[in-house]
Amino acid sequence: MKRLIVLAFFAAMLTACTTAPTVYGPQTVARGAGYSEYRLEDGRYRVTFQGNPGASANQISDYVLLRSAELALRDGYDWFRVADRLTQETGSGGGSSLSIGGGGSNYDYGHHGHGSSVGLGVGTTFNLGPKPSVSSSMEVVFGRGQPPRGADVYDARSIVRTMGQGRAAV
Repeated sequence: MKRLIVLAFFAAMLTACTTAPTVYGPQTVARGAGYSEYRLEDGRYRVTFQGNPGASANQISDYVLLRSAELALRDGYDWFRVADRLTQETGSGGGSSLSIGGGGSNYDYGHHGHGSSVGLGVGTTFNLGPKPSVSSSMEVVFGRGQPPRGADVYDARSIVRTMGQGRAAV
């Protein structure tokens, strides 16, 4: 019976630690993983990618860049500039903790004697919940022709060529 309880405990721990991989694609349900975009005006979008718990912030940011490049090319533009960006982490991701406590007492049995006791307790906690999920959102402005110089300016074809190759799940 003890074996069954121990096996069930470890199975529950392993199940709690698993997360679904984040794959590149459109967001199909509210707050689900995937990209979404909102056209602000001609040549200007807000592009967002929501990752599953456990996906890295870098990978999610890359997915937003990739989707921005795809939109630029689809709409006939050559490059895009990131006008604003926001990356957020939501959910719990706390780790484990260790607690130590102690206590003591003295007692008297009257004329039968007296005694004392000391106790020590150790406890641990483990966060079995999901890891935090990352969301990245960028406001992008598209352009044609030669791109301006700047750190936040990207060639759309180059981004699709380099990042589009590595769409592996994270």
